Amino acid sequence: MGFLHPVTLTATWCGAGLLPGAPGSWGSLAALPFAWGITLTAGPWGLLMAAFCVFIAGCWAAAHYSRCAGQKDCQHVVIDEVAGQWIALSFAPVDPFVYFWAFFLFRVLDIFKPWPANLADRVLSGGWGIMLDDVIAGTYAALSLHLGLYAIGLL
Repeated sequence: MGFLHPVTLTATWCGAGLLPGAPGSWGSLAALPFAWGITLTAGPWGLLMAAFCVFIAGCWAAAHYSRCAGQKDCQHVVIDEVAGQWIALSFAPVDPFVYFWAFFLFRVLDIFKPWPANLADRVLSGGWGIMLDDVIAGTYAALSLHLGLYAIGLL
């Protein structure tokens, strides 16, 4: 499957997942400017709806890309990180400080996969399994971020 194939472009978030090193972090990082722009133009509900759309497209693309790669959860698939990162940023202030902490919290929670993210990662297969653990990690990151912002008086 070539780079310009719709499955590749979607699953790798236009190639971010093909960068060397830590593809998940690259995918999350590449999601940030889009989240900023979507939130400024469509508001927090717009970002949440965009995350939902990315989730649906990601279930399809992640399943096809991973199947073609012959892996259960190919590391090049980062559309799941995009959905999770956007959920983590939903309803957060559009601010570089906040975006840094949302990125950090999401990456930590995505890597360590607290329950039930670890269960979703282990039990579900195909696109659902690839996508859902990141949605859960993004939800935990959003809750943690908002609690932290509230605690320091920024919410």
